[in-house]
Amino acid sequence: MMLTVVIHQPDFAPYLGFFQRFLNADLYVALDHVSFVYGSRGWTHRDKIKTAQGAKWINVGIQKPDYGAPINAVRMAEDRAWVDRNLSLLRENYRGCAGWSEVFPRIEQLMHVRFDLMSDFNLHFLNGILEILHVDIPTVRSSTLQPKGNKNELLIELLQKVEATCYLSGLGARDYMQPELFEAAGIRVIWQNFVHPVYPQPFGEFIPYLSILDTLLNCGIAGTRDLLWSCK
Repeated sequence: MMLTVVIHQPDFAPYLGFFQRFLNADLYVALDHVSFVYGSRGWTHRDKIKTAQGAKWINVGIQKPDYGAPINAVRMAEDRAWVDRNLSLLRENYRGCAGWSEVFPRIEQLMHVRFDLMSDFNLHFLNGILEILHVDIPTVRSSTLQPKGNKNELLIELLQKVEATCYLSGLGARDYMQPELFEAAGIRVIWQNFVHPVYPQPFGEFIPYLSILDTLLNCGIAGTRDLLWSCK
């Protein structure tokens, strides 16, 4: 039996292409046990939306973790002001867009649910977006599989533990992946074929690879679903 698996960190509100992979997979392994990347290279707790001043970060409020702390140990900020800041930023820049009235109340509801850990909040938010998009895929946290490897060996170990036959990878992994190692383990590597669609956005020239929130608020639920399936 074929089993295609996606492995990725449980990022907050990632871009359209992240969700497109789920349409072509049978299982999502949320990579929650690896080290959290904090600072300018980190995306796990934030993504970008479009504003009148250009692309701008929208962030999950977290407590600064110890160096090398795993994603599933990062704690949420006790101060909940970040929720209001995010919602205000969305109101300021997307009110009046095609998807505003149907999408914003659901985003607001998702934002207000409290969690102690960032990984729990992010997976709650991802599942909420999947529900909005009517995409159904089971999720397994990597931490529950007790993996011991790293890099390519880690991915192979996780894939073997869930009995995957195929690994669906984003193109960004080409720089470090060694497909021959997967093939030797009996796992076929499939590269995501995603061409970012252009859709209406306010504030001038189109900016791709923004958060799924940008797509949903600009295009609405049906419009975003149409874009996803056209990219499948």
